[in-house]
Amino acid sequence: MNYFAIQVKTRSEEKYIKLFRALHPEVRIPIHFPQRKMDIRKGGRIIPAASGIFPGYIFLEVEDDEDIFKHQWEFRRTDGFFRFLKSNQNITPLTDRDLEIVLHFIKKVGPVAGTSRVYFNENSRIVVVEGPLMGLEGNIIKVDKRKGRAKIKLDLYNDSFSIDLAFEVIGAAARPGSIL
Repeated sequence: MNYFAIQVKTRSEEKYIKLFRALHPEVRIPIHFPQRKMDIRKGGRIIPAASGIFPGYIFLEVEDDEDIFKHQWEFRRTDGFFRFLKSNQNITPLTDRDLEIVLHFIKKVGPVAGTSRVYFNENSRIVVVEGPLMGLEGNIIKVDKRKGRAKIKLDLYNDSFSIDLAFEVIGAAARPGSIL
Protein backbone atom coordinates (compact mmCIF):
# COMPACT_ATOMS: atom_id res chain seq x y z
CA MET A 1 0.00 0.00 0.00
CA ASN A 2 1.31 3.44 -0.91
CA TYR A 3 -0.01 6.82 0.20
CA PHE A 4 0.14 10.02 -1.81
CA ALA A 5 -0.58 13.56 -0.64
CA ILE A 6 -2.57 16.20 -2.50
CA GLN A 7 -2.68 19.84 -1.51
CA VAL A 8 -6.16 21.33 -1.85
CA LYS A 9 -7.84 24.55 -0.76
CA THR A 10 -7.57 24.83 3.03
CA ARG A 11 -10.87 24.36 4.91
CA SER A 12 -12.40 22.95 1.72
CA GLU A 13 -10.98 19.44 1.97
CA GLU A 14 -14.32 17.71 2.58
CA LYS A 15 -15.92 19.77 -0.19
CA TYR A 16 -13.14 18.68 -2.58
CA ILE A 17 -13.63 15.00 -1.68
CA LYS A 18 -17.42 15.19 -2.17
CA LEU A 19 -17.02 17.02 -5.48
CA PHE A 20 -14.39 14.55 -6.69
CA ARG A 21 -16.60 11.56 -5.78
CA ALA A 22 -19.60 13.15 -7.54
CA LEU A 23 -17.65 13.96 -10.72
CA HIS A 24 -15.66 10.70 -10.87
CA PRO A 25 -17.61 7.82 -9.25
CA GLU A 26 -15.61 5.32 -11.32
CA VAL A 27 -12.38 6.18 -9.44
CA ARG A 28 -12.36 3.91 -6.39
CA ILE A 29 -9.19 5.18 -4.71
CA PRO A 30 -9.68 5.58 -0.92
CA ILE A 31 -9.29 9.24 0.10
CA HIS A 32 -8.37 10.12 3.70
CA PHE A 33 -8.78 13.45 5.49
CA PRO A 34 -7.69 12.98 9.14
CA GLN A 35 -9.47 15.37 11.50
CA ARG A 36 -9.34 16.33 15.16
CA LYS A 37 -12.20 17.07 17.51
CA MET A 38 -11.84 19.65 20.29
CA ASP A 39 -14.07 21.78 22.45
CA ILE A 40 -13.58 25.52 21.97
CA ARG A 41 -14.66 28.18 24.47
CA LYS A 42 -16.38 31.06 22.74
CA GLY A 43 -18.41 33.73 24.48
CA GLY A 44 -18.45 31.74 27.71
CA ARG A 45 -19.88 28.67 25.99
CA ILE A 46 -18.15 25.44 25.02
CA ILE A 47 -18.62 24.56 21.36
CA PRO A 48 -17.47 21.23 19.87
CA ALA A 49 -15.42 21.79 16.72
CA ALA A 50 -13.69 19.60 14.15
CA SER A 51 -10.83 20.61 11.88
CA GLY A 52 -8.13 18.99 9.76
CA ILE A 53 -4.98 17.62 11.33
CA PHE A 54 -3.13 18.43 8.11
CA PRO A 55 -4.94 21.58 6.91
CA GLY A 56 -5.05 21.73 3.13
CA TYR A 57 -3.94 18.12 2.56
CA ILE A 58 -5.78 14.91 1.70
CA PHE A 59 -4.21 11.48 1.29
CA LEU A 60 -4.78 8.82 -1.36
CA GLU A 61 -4.31 5.13 -0.60
CA VAL A 62 -3.36 2.98 -3.59
CA GLU A 63 -2.18 -0.59 -4.09
CA ASP A 64 -0.64 0.12 -7.49
CA ASP A 65 1.15 3.44 -8.16
CA GLU A 66 -0.14 3.31 -11.72
CA ASP A 67 -3.61 4.18 -10.37
CA ILE A 68 -2.33 7.64 -9.42
CA PHE A 69 -0.85 8.29 -12.83
CA LYS A 70 -3.93 6.86 -14.55
CA HIS A 71 -6.30 9.16 -12.61
CA GLN A 72 -4.12 12.20 -11.94
CA TRP A 73 -6.03 14.37 -14.39
CA GLU A 74 -9.34 13.66 -12.66
CA PHE A 75 -7.81 14.90 -9.40
CA ARG A 76 -6.22 17.93 -11.08
CA ARG A 77 -9.43 19.01 -12.84
CA THR A 78 -11.53 18.97 -9.68
CA ASP A 79 -12.13 22.46 -8.30
CA GLY A 80 -9.96 23.17 -5.24
CA PHE A 81 -6.91 21.15 -6.38
CA PHE A 82 -3.52 22.85 -5.93
CA ARG A 83 -0.86 20.17 -6.44
CA PHE A 84 0.40 16.67 -5.83
CA LEU A 85 3.32 16.39 -3.44
CA LYS A 86 6.30 16.68 -3.97
CA SER A 87 5.18 18.42 -7.18
CA ASN A 88 2.91 17.80 -10.15
CA GLN A 89 5.98 16.81 -12.17
CA ASN A 90 7.36 14.60 -9.39
CA ILE A 91 4.43 12.72 -7.83
CA THR A 92 5.96 10.53 -5.13
CA PRO A 93 4.47 8.40 -2.35
CA LEU A 94 4.95 9.29 1.30
CA THR A 95 7.96 7.61 2.88
CA ASP A 96 9.81 7.35 6.18
CA ARG A 97 8.68 9.75 8.92
CA ASP A 98 6.05 11.43 6.68
CA LEU A 99 4.35 8.08 6.09
CA GLU A 100 4.67 7.12 9.76
CA ILE A 101 2.91 10.31 10.95
CA VAL A 102 0.10 10.09 8.38
CA LEU A 103 -0.49 6.38 9.08
CA HIS A 104 -0.61 7.14 12.82
CA PHE A 105 -3.69 9.29 12.22
CA ILE A 106 -5.25 7.21 9.42
CA LYS A 107 -4.80 3.69 10.83
CA LYS A 108 -4.24 3.94 14.61
CA VAL A 109 -6.41 6.94 15.48
CA GLY A 110 -9.12 6.72 12.83
CA PRO A 111 -10.86 9.44 10.78
CA VAL A 112 -11.41 11.76 13.77
CA ALA A 113 -8.87 12.20 16.58
CA GLY A 114 -10.68 12.64 19.86
CA THR A 115 -9.40 13.37 23.34
CA SER A 116 -6.32 11.67 24.75
CA ARG A 117 -6.14 10.51 28.37
CA VAL A 118 -3.03 11.68 30.21
CA TYR A 119 -1.55 12.21 33.64
CA PHE A 120 1.40 14.25 34.82
CA ASN A 121 4.29 12.47 36.56
CA GLU A 122 6.21 13.70 39.60
CA ASN A 123 8.34 15.93 37.31
CA SER A 124 5.19 17.54 35.84
CA ARG A 125 5.84 15.83 32.51
CA ILE A 126 2.88 14.63 30.49
CA VAL A 127 2.39 10.86 30.24
CA VAL A 128 -0.10 9.68 27.60
CA VAL A 129 -2.18 6.64 28.58
CA GLU A 130 -4.38 6.39 25.47
CA GLY A 131 -5.63 8.41 22.52
CA PRO A 132 -4.22 10.26 19.51
CA LEU A 133 -1.23 11.63 21.43
CA MET A 134 -0.03 8.08 22.17
CA GLY A 135 3.29 7.63 20.39
CA LEU A 136 3.69 11.36 19.69
CA GLU A 137 5.06 12.34 23.11
CA GLY A 138 8.36 13.38 21.54
CA ASN A 139 6.53 15.83 19.26
CA ILE A 140 4.82 17.74 22.11
CA ILE A 141 6.20 21.28 22.26
CA LYS A 142 3.74 22.92 24.67
CA VAL A 143 1.10 21.82 27.17
CA ASP A 144 -1.79 24.00 28.36
CA LYS A 145 -3.26 22.22 31.40
CA ARG A 146 -6.05 24.78 31.85
CA LYS A 147 -7.40 24.37 28.30
CA GLY A 148 -6.56 20.66 28.14
CA ARG A 149 -4.51 20.98 24.97
CA ALA A 150 -1.11 19.80 23.83
CA LYS A 151 0.60 21.54 20.94
CA ILE A 152 2.49 19.07 18.78
CA LYS A 153 4.92 19.68 15.95
CA LEU A 154 4.34 17.69 12.77
CA ASP A 155 6.53 17.49 9.67
CA LEU A 156 5.28 16.73 6.16
CA TYR A 157 7.58 16.96 3.13
CA ASN A 158 10.18 19.08 4.94
CA ASP A 159 7.49 21.53 6.08
CA SER A 160 6.83 21.89 9.83
CA PHE A 161 3.62 23.04 11.42
CA SER A 162 2.01 22.71 14.82
CA ILE A 163 -1.50 21.71 15.84
CA ASP A 164 -3.36 21.39 19.13
CA LEU A 165 -4.83 18.09 20.28
CA ALA A 166 -7.18 17.77 23.25
CA PHE A 167 -6.45 15.80 26.39
CA GLU A 168 -8.13 15.07 29.69
CA VAL A 169 -6.19 14.51 32.88
CA ILE A 170 -7.01 11.29 34.66
CA GLY A 171 -6.66 10.86 38.41
CA ALA A 172 -3.82 9.14 40.19
CA ALA A 173 -5.92 6.00 40.72
CA ALA A 174 -6.20 5.44 36.98
CA ARG A 175 -2.45 5.51 36.39
CA PRO A 176 -1.00 2.23 35.15
CA GLY A 177 0.84 0.40 37.91
CA SER A 178 -0.44 2.66 40.70
CA ILE A 179 -1.35 1.19 44.05
CA LEU A 180 -4.73 2.06 45.49
